[in-house]
Amino acid sequence: PPDEHRTTPKVRAVPSRPGAVPVLSGPCAQPPFIPPQGTRDHHPAQMTLLGRLLGTVVSCFKRHGAAAIDTPVMELREMLMEKYGDNSKLIYELQDQGGELLALRYDLTVPFARYLAMNKITNIKRYHIAKVYRRDSPAMTRGRYREFYQCDFDIAGQFDPMIPDAECLKIVHEILSELQIGDFLIKVNDRRILNGMFAICGIPESKLVTMCSTLDKLDKMPWEEVRSEMVGEKGLSPEAVDRVGEYVQLHGGMDLIEQLLQDPKLSQNKMAKEGLEDMKLLFEYLTLFGITGKVSFDLSLARGLDYYTGVIYEAVLLQQQNNHGEESVGVGSVAGGGRYDGLVGMFDPKGRKVPCVGVSIGIERIFSILEHRMKASREKVRTTETQVMVATPQKHLLSARLKLISELWDAGIKAEMMYRKDPKLLKQLQYCEDTGIPLVAIIGEEELKDGVVKLRDVATREEVNIPREELAAEIRRRLEP
Repeated sequence: PPDEHRTTPKVRAVPSRPGAVPVLSGPCAQPPFIPPQGTRDHHPAQMTLLGRLLGTVVSCFKRHGAAAIDTPVMELREMLMEKYGDNSKLIYELQDQGGELLALRYDLTVPFARYLAMNKITNIKRYHIAKVYRRDSPAMTRGRYREFYQCDFDIAGQFDPMIPDAECLKIVHEILSELQIGDFLIKVNDRRILNGMFAICGIPESKLVTMCSTLDKLDKMPWEEVRSEMVGEKGLSPEAVDRVGEYVQLHGGMDLIEQLLQDPKLSQNKMAKEGLEDMKLLFEYLTLFGITGKVSFDLSLARGLDYYTGVIYEAVLLQQQNNHGEESVGVGSVAGGGRYDGLVGMFDPKGRKVPCVGVSIGIERIFSILEHRMKASREKVRTTETQVMVATPQKHLLSARLKLISELWDAGIKAEMMYRKDPKLLKQLQYCEDTGIPLVAIIGEEELKDGVVKLRDVATREEVNIPREELAAEIRRRLEP
């Protein structure tokens, strides 16, 4: 009988962040064993999808002749600070443990510049795929995390104007087209045009960096809100901000570039004129690549990072606003980059500059879209690449299974077996159905006596005896693309 005097300790659920597993408190409570906010675990199906996605991106980078590099996940804190404008506050600083002051990398570009300067490299085309860290407000359903992958492609070296820049835009076009994630638009601008525009509008030079960071919010906020932030928080005159507003709402193609080259004020600014002439050259190359239909010269594009010096670009996905022929609207950035000719010089003892241009593919945002699409279609994703299951129909045949699977592994065949001495054949066949294994190699007493293996096609249930020495070749023949 139960002890009437025993009391059960009270355990209550303590709410944590929305969507999190409830945390227990009380004598039996366990620590909250969940991933930190803004991070996630990846299940096998998600890793399979991510692997396919990264495979497409890497294949494109290699097609354009890039070599892979890697750099440490942490860098000297001093190296990372003051490189990201207002976003420097998002850097994860590591606790001082009596040694070097360190921080987690915010992106892959600044570590790449440090790598070039340290190794005295003046010419390289590289790609780098790795995780970066930002103390941002996460929006995980939209693919915005605190720990996430970046996929970067960069060209470093002294080359003729706009040729490498055009190739970076071609790469973005190729990747987004191949992934078929929907209609997209690549916005381009130039920091020199922006700075010239700010100058003729009366924006002080000391406010240029903060202006870019504020202007960068135009893809998320209407102009009226951005304007009020510039006037209210940044302390700029309403007249100067209104002059900026006339320019930043312009977007187009070669016609707009020609129009601005004739602009009486903008064309008189040396920086802006250089930027416009390069933009014209860029559009000529993009025309030859056949991608100008997906590219828009957009004066509102600022990209809030300090290190950009020339052309900047950002790819956004579009969705139709309605069925009445109205303009498409952006639903999220999926790639971005630009030219940063001065960054390497910051890390070189003699200040030697290495011109660079690059692009970063927003892999997490794209992954969220593909994952949502996969769930909506209820597509079943195979998480393994097993080609054949080695099975036995009778008891006491474990040694036969072990010998056969070893032969297949040695022949380079991807094979599995059940970890039971005497599994039932039906369970072995059901496992293949559940996991998508296409073939079963069945070895019973009769097959051992005849020196054959019964090869079963899981989909058609057709069975045929194959000489044991020909089994690996037959599996390859059946499964080759």
